[in-house]
Amino acid sequence: MAQTKPFRATALIVEDDAMQREMLCVLLEESGYQVIQCESAEAAERVLDNSADALCLMLTDVQLAGSMNGVELAHVAKRRNPKLDVVVTSGRPLKQPLPDGAKFWAKPWAPLDVLREAEIAQLS
Repeated sequence: MAQTKPFRATALIVEDDAMQREMLCVLLEESGYQVIQCESAEAAERVLDNSADALCLMLTDVQLAGSMNGVELAHVAKRRNPKLDVVVTSGRPLKQPLPDGAKFWAKPWAPLDVLREAEIAQLS
């Protein structure tokens, strides 16, 4: 009889700061998530093109490498998967509106915030 793997929720982390990205990935992996990481919105958009429906959480910084910022990426993500839990984070106030249902976290945020959001996303 074939054995099936248990479902692992998948998160997309989009952050151009390698240390921040790695910290987020470790937190989520320790919470049972499978994590896909990107340093640019363009790379994340390719992931969304191929697997938006498989994701349950996307956490992105506003300032990213490349020509697209995290707010623009949030709009793309919500169009591809309206149920996706999207969190946009920045150390500065937002200058663009977020899509409906997306959340903004001002930096610095606590690791516990990430763990709570991961739990919420898994239940959605």
